[in-house]
Amino acid sequence: MTRSALPAPPTQTPAAGPSPSDGRRGALERTGAYARLPRLAGPWFLPVAFLARLPFSMLTIGTLLLVTQTTGSVGQGGLASAATALGTAVGGPTQGALADRVGQRRVVLVCAPLAGLAVLALLAATAGPTGPAAAVLGAAALVGASVPQVGPLARVRWIALTADEPRTLSAAMSYESTADEVSFVLGPALVGVLAALGSPRTAMLAAAALVVVAGTAFALHPTARARTGTNRPQAARSTRPTGPRAALRLVRVEAVAVVGMVAMGLVFGGTQAALTALTRDVGSPDLAGLVYAVLGVGSAITALAVVALPDRWSQAGRWTTFSGGLLVSALALLGAASTGSLPLVVAAVAVAGLFVGPVMVTVFTVAGRRAPAGRTAAAMTLVASANVVGVALGATSAGLLAESASTTAAFAVPVVAATLLLAAGMSLTSRPRAGRRAGTSAAAAVR
Repeated sequence: MTRSALPAPPTQTPAAGPSPSDGRRGALERTGAYARLPRLAGPWFLPVAFLARLPFSMLTIGTLLLVTQTTGSVGQGGLASAATALGTAVGGPTQGALADRVGQRRVVLVCAPLAGLAVLALLAATAGPTGPAAAVLGAAALVGASVPQVGPLARVRWIALTADEPRTLSAAMSYESTADEVSFVLGPALVGVLAALGSPRTAMLAAAALVVVAGTAFALHPTARARTGTNRPQAARSTRPTGPRAALRLVRVEAVAVVGMVAMGLVFGGTQAALTALTRDVGSPDLAGLVYAVLGVGSAITALAVVALPDRWSQAGRWTTFSGGLLVSALALLGAASTGSLPLVVAAVAVAGLFVGPVMVTVFTVAGRRAPAGRTAAAMTLVASANVVGVALGATSAGLLAESASTTAAFAVPVVAATLLLAAGMSLTSRPRAGRRAGTSAAAAVR
């Protein structure tokens, strides 16, 4: 809230609310916060961090295509893709916990080359016409576990760099969600182009090279040394509980954000699988990726616009509002799918995308504010990994429904996911003090 030009005497009541000119100036400050980002992090951080996160989306779809082609079985490809997601679910939080203790630079400098070697191991395991399934799945899991968690770790850096600038932090979180959306559209598209020009092996080699080069650049960037205000000195951190006890405490603190991000993953995976089935039914299977990309376009645009929202609108209020809109649009998508009309489905997907971006920004913001002292990286990677798990569950559930029931039934998965997301938001609203007891940074968890 803005303050009056002259300080009021102690006996005076507070000045009236901000004038219209104050509101316009505040809006300009919020939207101009994006220009502050490269000044805080340096001009090279944004492109380096974007390139470093591309392999994450490339390797999942690349593994699916590679194993499917070499085995001739979509089922085997799906299992390998699920193994990659499982590896991420385990490796992601592990990377975050280690980054909190020894710093991001050391963790990423180890993970980047390890991920490159894991890709080579996967290529070797699929080199023969009938490679051992255990070796393929093990290599796929190692790929998922070792790929640097660039998106969550970049958010941690922004939290540190914008410690006293809440509007700039909001802009940073909006930008990061947009960068994630663009990468999850561009990454699979890049894999498709490389696979068409060469083969899935070519695409995987390109992803391996990118993860090593861009990942190393991300690790060496000066922002890697930035520490959040909740990071205590090493002596103080050494008294903190570690191991399973600390992990369980973190899960309890971030439970709402984890459930919310699993729900978002269910939306993504369920929608992608359902759209794949629908485009197959209408005789245009090649359009599945393009139709799904419509979701990312709308999401990227509205994620950038979140920074312009008024500060007085709480995170809990945003969560319930945008998840409610997502639920309505998911129901509309289900209705459009029941008609079998691809244009109607595309329109419904476009509307749903408008709510995805703001929800993603809100969930990550809540997760960052609720993170216990010195556990910001662990919290961010935990939430991001929950999204990966949700994608795998959503894709599997919608795929099974499409095969065993109908394509329309597959579109029920995003509806259920949006309902779960709304319930999580309502839980956050009904317990406004819960986040404030969770950790030193949780005071504004629902504000």
